[in-house]
Amino acid sequence: MPETNQKILKVKPPPEYPIEDGSYLRGNDLSPVAVCVLLHTFYDKIPAFLQELAKTGVESGAALSGYLQTENVGIEKIICNIVANPNIRYLIVCGVESSGHQPGQTLSALTQNGIDEKRRIIGAEAPTPYLYNIPVEAIERFRQQITLVNLALEDDPIPARNPEVVRKVIWSCYQEEPTRYLQYTLSDPGAYPEPPMVFRITWRIERPWTVVSEEESEILKRIQEALKRRKQGKEGG
Repeated sequence: MPETNQKILKVKPPPEYPIEDGSYLRGNDLSPVAVCVLLHTFYDKIPAFLQELAKTGVESGAALSGYLQTENVGIEKIICNIVANPNIRYLIVCGVESSGHQPGQTLSALTQNGIDEKRRIIGAEAPTPYLYNIPVEAIERFRQQITLVNLALEDDPIPARNPEVVRKVIWSCYQEEPTRYLQYTLSDPGAYPEPPMVFRITWRIERPWTVVSEEESEILKRIQEALKRRKQGKEGG
């Protein structure tokens, strides 16, 4: 049953939410914001200032606030959890971009361009930006549901590491009227007008770059069949 907060529509997330586990904190389920802290180190060596960003996110009213390290399964987990909660309409990206995995740039490419027929994120600069473990429908829903506020890709990296900036962005996303902060105009549009999407990552491809498209698969199948017939012909002769 939908719940209303003044004029802004809010819905109750399903009992399974958040769907995927991970290194994040859970906050206000009715919040319009999730916070993604880019992680450029190992999980057992997270510096204090990044821990402070994640903590600030949930304390300032985010629905979820946690870390992202990789450009594939990590993003898939974010998608799973966000499309399960239609109230989340913004994804704030902060922290420090990883020069290897480049998850911040990959998120921007995903929201702007989507994926190609091989499930590769179009325009991503990361080594393996493939989303094979979730439905295409969920990827498109994610792109439609959220607006990306990517502080980590700004020319000035300092705001992306500043808890007060993150706090102010979250506050702006809560406002009923459009509120200008930095170069963004933010407000709470209410829950996305479609039911939650509930699913889990069920399988994982260890080498996504080896996966071929349907067209390529058909070509390979015809080649294999031709080779098989040729071999049988030689054995019969």
